[in-house]
Amino acid sequence: MSDVTATSGHSRYGLTDEDLAAKPTVYRDGLLEGHVVLITGGGGGFGRGMATLYARLGAKVVIASRNEDKLLAARDSIASCTGREIEARTLNIRDPDSVSAALDWAFERHGRLDSLINNAGGQFPAEAIDLSPNGWHAVIDTNLNGTWWMMQGAAQRWRDRGQPGNIINIVMPINRGLPQVVHSAAARAGVIYAAKSVSTAWAPLKIRVNCIAPGPIESLGLRNYPEELVRRIHLGNPMKAMGDVWDVAQACVYLEAPTGKFITGEVLTIDGGMQQWGGSWPLGVPDYFNVAGA
Repeated sequence: MSDVTATSGHSRYGLTDEDLAAKPTVYRDGLLEGHVVLITGGGGGFGRGMATLYARLGAKVVIASRNEDKLLAARDSIASCTGREIEARTLNIRDPDSVSAALDWAFERHGRLDSLINNAGGQFPAEAIDLSPNGWHAVIDTNLNGTWWMMQGAAQRWRDRGQPGNIINIVMPINRGLPQVVHSAAARAGVIYAAKSVSTAWAPLKIRVNCIAPGPIESLGLRNYPEELVRRIHLGNPMKAMGDVWDVAQACVYLEAPTGKFITGEVLTIDGGMQQWGGSWPLGVPDYFNVAGA
């Protein structure tokens, strides 16, 4: 599901910043002390979960987003809830110049960047046959091209400085395709196979590249989808449940910490088994496929 802001206070979907700051974690305090991480889409639900956990574990966290107001509100709320200072930087991942400026700023400010989490992105449900050129380009340019500019830009700077690096891309489970979000399926598949390709090409530079593919996750992103889908989405996997942004945040730390030192070119799927059984139709199951007993 799409990653949309998880705000402090009451929320119909997902965890508040207060929840995230107090939620138990399997990781020890100080695990990421001194690590520098840049999280795109840092003002949104997934990004806020990641930023909160990384800050709690001692990392120096930079969150980035196009929306400055949302970004600064997230920075201040996370800092207030965790007692840890984090930084914010406006960034448009669609614009290579904006990407370059943000990466230069991060490296110059901290002298290093240990991890880049490409979390920014989004999609909307639409029947593929009616999808407009603008709709297609908007999602491809954000989810695929924007992610690539970030990956390549970080890798170039790690190479030039002789520093190792770690990239984590947030994608979607695309093994069986994604009807009604074909534009996002195409973009995420591109990211996955770009990541697999450069995980080999960049291994001599000591750069690891992996992807995390969340399935049905409870966050405010659900408000972008029809109420019918929201009511039944948890039934689309064999666990008949939904995950939360903490599942995704802890998976990122697993790949960031020494636990992930021998993992590259992989996709970690967090979907309750949905890719094995069940599925998701954001606009509702078409009558053709809604067959009793099937």
